[in-house]
Amino acid sequence: MNWSDFFTLHNLTNLIDILVVWFIIYNLILMIRGTKAVQLLRGIVIIALIKIVSVYVGLSTVSWIMDQVINWGVIAMVIIFQPEIRRGLEHLGRGSLLVKGKKENEAAKKLIRALDRAIQYMSKRRIGALITIQMNTGLEEYIETGIDVDADVSGELLINIFIPNTPLHDGAVIIKDNRVAVAAAYLPLSQSNLIPKELGTRHRAAVGISELTDALTIVISEETGEVSITQNNELLRGMTQDDYLKYLQNQLLTNTDQQDHRTFINTVVSFIDSHFRGGR
Repeated sequence: MNWSDFFTLHNLTNLIDILVVWFIIYNLILMIRGTKAVQLLRGIVIIALIKIVSVYVGLSTVSWIMDQVINWGVIAMVIIFQPEIRRGLEHLGRGSLLVKGKKENEAAKKLIRALDRAIQYMSKRRIGALITIQMNTGLEEYIETGIDVDADVSGELLINIFIPNTPLHDGAVIIKDNRVAVAAAYLPLSQSNLIPKELGTRHRAAVGISELTDALTIVISEETGEVSITQNNELLRGMTQDDYLKYLQNQLLTNTDQQDHRTFINTVVSFIDSHFRGGR
């Protein structure tokens, strides 16, 4: 077999086509991982299987019902999964499907160190705090409710903000692009009955913002000093220092999957580039 026959323009186009589809599917999986959309995908697979079986067996009524579910399901998906769809579009708009750079990773590490200092100080002294970190979904409507700070994140700044009886201590601090955007911001309160009765307004606000966005929110209880984190409609309570540091690193730093993904893409690009340079 002659390798020059294999690398024709048609075959190269097919290869690029496959890589683009793979890239899109891979990043869609990364975006929906840990969200409600995972259950949606399972439901779609089940409906598709029922449709295939009903056609094969000859169950015309079941097949017709599945057709209606599929036809109307698109509209229902847009309504029910509006936050996930908005998050995906914002991913594309900001180019956040690309891997984080080294500078962003260093800034995230600095942010984690500042958060750790503030959490340790306030937790031991039972100073209540509510800190929300913007991830992919924009928080502009909530940022507008707060008081502008626009400052570098430091443990000392966060501690001073939440000291009781100071002008900014009531409400949430919102961190955007590794900077303190605002303080004393108002977050939507969750109406969920699953939240334990002993938890107060801060925890309800933290769960509320996690129901509507993918923001990561840290809560410190002023009654017990307990550290909790909410994200993607999940409340993690009683976190130790090791627990929340590991969680923050997993969420804010580039993970191994992304590094392997970048290495694979670079390898493919280098291979194609070297082949065509050699061909010339």
